[in-house]
Amino acid sequence: TDILAAFRVTPQPGVPPEEAGAAVAAESSTGTWTTVWTDGLTSLDRYKGRCYHIEPVAGEEDQYIAYVAYPLDLFEEGSVTNMFTSIVGNVFGFKALRALRLEDLRIPPAYSKTFQGPPHGIQSERDK
Repeated sequence: TDILAAFRVTPQPGVPPEEAGAAVAAESSTGTWTTVWTDGLTSLDRYKGRCYHIEPVAGEEDQYIAYVAYPLDLFEEGSVTNMFTSIVGNVFGFKALRALRLEDLRIPPAYSKTFQGPPHGIQSERDK
């Protein structure tokens, strides 16, 4: 199972939506704009985010929903910070896009069960 994200993507003029979706998937998982010497040490295929579907937004010119799947192996168990940093970290400043917004995020039970929850219980958090 994967973490599934839906991004509203507005590509720069001349950038095809498929390329923009693939760029979001790469940049928010294993991609980088520079050469890294450690790239040759391991295969990154099992960690790559994959844009598996793109559809135009009804009534909006040049806007698309890009659906991206992230393998659970990409993330540290029990770390919301790690998950969000990976998915929405620096991808929003990506030059191939005019605009980008995370619309939806689906976390499978296999991953959400790794979160410990509030240290003093849910009721304690609600009472605050």
